[in-house]
Amino acid sequence: MPQLLDTIVRELDLDHAALRWHGVGGLPSTFAVTDLAAASMAAAGLALASLLQRQTNNCPLVSVDRRLASFWFATSLRPHGWQTPPLWDAVAGDYPTRDGWIRLHTNAPHHRQAALGVLGAPADRQAVAAQVLRWDGEALESAVVEAGGCAAKMRSWAQWCEHPQGQAVNKEPLVLREQFDAAAPLAWQGCETRPLAGIKVLDLTRILAGPTASRLLAGFGAEVLRIDPFGWDEPAVVAEVTLGKRCARLDLRATPDREVFERLLGEADILLHGYRADALEHLGFGAQHRRQLNPGLIDVSLNAYGWSGPWQARRGFDSLVQMSSGIAREGMRWQQTDRPVPLPVQALDHATGYLMAAEAIRGLEQRLARGAGYRARLSLARTAKLLVEHGTMADDLPLAAETPEDLDPHLEQTPWGPAQRIKGPLKVGQASMHWARGACELGSAQARW
Repeated sequence: MPQLLDTIVRELDLDHAALRWHGVGGLPSTFAVTDLAAASMAAAGLALASLLQRQTNNCPLVSVDRRLASFWFATSLRPHGWQTPPLWDAVAGDYPTRDGWIRLHTNAPHHRQAALGVLGAPADRQAVAAQVLRWDGEALESAVVEAGGCAAKMRSWAQWCEHPQGQAVNKEPLVLREQFDAAAPLAWQGCETRPLAGIKVLDLTRILAGPTASRLLAGFGAEVLRIDPFGWDEPAVVAEVTLGKRCARLDLRATPDREVFERLLGEADILLHGYRADALEHLGFGAQHRRQLNPGLIDVSLNAYGWSGPWQARRGFDSLVQMSSGIAREGMRWQQTDRPVPLPVQALDHATGYLMAAEAIRGLEQRLARGAGYRARLSLARTAKLLVEHGTMADDLPLAAETPEDLDPHLEQTPWGPAQRIKGPLKVGQASMHWARGACELGSAQARW
């Protein structure tokens, strides 16, 4: 933990003197996944502590429960009498090729259609496997990506370090930052129990990493408005990631909705987005235009494979980056098996999300102090380097099993039924993770503050 935490606090310019740990044990992995969970959550807490210290002249204690953090890296939700849909589409998964392994990510219908179109196979796992076996991994990866789908050949860490994209992203810092000329000053409306109260967060992120960031911000008082396009859904995780938010839909290609979006953006304090690197630019909302609309905006984004190199605009997800960057290959070696072994949780997503939240809070601190605009960019592949470069580890003690005492007693009402959450792992002085709203359906709110 100390080395991984030291790297994070150094990269994010944080002070961890006020940090305290609780809990022992770790998730089963050759990598320090529980350490990553605790350290990334701690980064968000330390950023909050720094903001509070500047506003109140008092530095609060930051407390992180390693065991609860590990649970939250899987799922925080415990439904009562109902179940969330399966996480993976029936076709998604790892398949042997002629020269190794490849992962197909087919959860979104258009991604599934792209992969099946390349393979000339029906949506049947056995038929897909038979066709994949006819291909070399790199050729199939390229063909699926060129067709608009998502795939990743399994590479070792050494192979990734030699790959042009691996070389590019591994040279990037953990966070790429820019500050801009001072804008209108922002008054702090928070308090020691809800330090982010009054902060407007416009959330354009999907699935896990970005929604994890906005969920954390909502948990400490921010007003989060999530915007999705019409037709988009993510049923397996929506109850997990919409906690504390309002969710609306806009078509950013339609003039009336573009005007609504511009008004929302102009009034936002923080923008989170997780589209591909060039997606907002193609929609006419590039970085320069965003600053023109809102000079003091705190603009925090992520992508899959980094912000330089030939793959910077490639579609990607946590499971694919694990395959590309050698993590699944190292898991296979650790388990002494003949197929890829991913991390026990989607740790790249979750960790990057909490680091995004930390950067948003750091940007907010600068905005409160000087009225400065702020931009930060992170990527799943660079978070993968953070995990891998701290090496494999000896077997840790297993985490103690979940007990009823680990659940928050509050019964959350959701559109699918009641649920409880695992208790929040992070406390910052008098502030703890608390959400005024339960999970909601996408598109269930109006696109307004």
